[in-house]
Amino acid sequence: MPQPMTTDLGPGLRELEQCRRSKALVLCASHLDLDLLPRLHDCLRQLGKVERLDVLLQARGGEVNASRRIALLLRKHCDHLGFIVPFHCQSAATLLTLAGDEILAGDLALFSPIDPLLHGGGADGTPSALSCQDIRRFGSLCQDWFGLDQAEAQQQALALLCQSVFPPTLTAFYRSTQEVKAIAKALLTFQLPGADEEARERIVETLMFGYHSHDYALTGEELQALGLNLCRDAEAEALAWQLSVSLQDLVGGGLRQGPEAPWHDALIATNERQLLRTRTDAALLGQWEERGSAHG
Repeated sequence: MPQPMTTDLGPGLRELEQCRRSKALVLCASHLDLDLLPRLHDCLRQLGKVERLDVLLQARGGEVNASRRIALLLRKHCDHLGFIVPFHCQSAATLLTLAGDEILAGDLALFSPIDPLLHGGGADGTPSALSCQDIRRFGSLCQDWFGLDQAEAQQQALALLCQSVFPPTLTAFYRSTQEVKAIAKALLTFQLPGADEEARERIVETLMFGYHSHDYALTGEELQALGLNLCRDAEAEALAWQLSVSLQDLVGGGLRQGPEAPWHDALIATNERQLLRTRTDAALLGQWEERGSAHG
């Protein structure tokens, strides 16, 4: 079994709330998914509608539609939504932060592009993933590396892609790319309600297509340069990092003792409740356990 939950996040969250003059919630997950919604909803209902809600977010990615639904749920329970990012906040998690009125990003905050991935398997059976950029830029590769003109490069690229990827799969991938773009633009209206459509479009285009790798590690300063509402707060960042260290020691498949051992893959916490999800390879759904947080 994974290590039992020994860290009480309550005191740290209460300190963070006092510092930020808000209510605070932790959302930490190896993979953001729709199964998080019922437990998140329970915690938010217990908090009630609040003026300011800060979500300490730590996640390496997940499902695009999970990010959207989590964002809409959080927005319903507060007037002002802030995301506090001490460490990992990549892919679908970066997408989620677009719904916040502000993003407090520490020195080690790791954001990433939000381009979708096409998952599959290699010839040897190992999992693989292609970014939409890997496909979109194939024609450019033919031009730059092999000297083909633009029309010939596009024709060759399409023929080769259709030989290696089932055409309806390409169509589905195109649709998922359009979906991510639409969701990102919709969420960004929460953060930048006064920005014009062109400005929001430029930010989304850059986050989706402006980098050479899906794993490009963006800093908070780089997101701020794009036009997002990033802020700094040394005291809050120090408190958030202490909480992040506890989360790093608790949540993640890399902490399990063997490839078949169970592990904690998600945690949702307020200063009064801590909900932890345990997963195994043998079960489709994770098992949740709850513990209260002692007031000290």
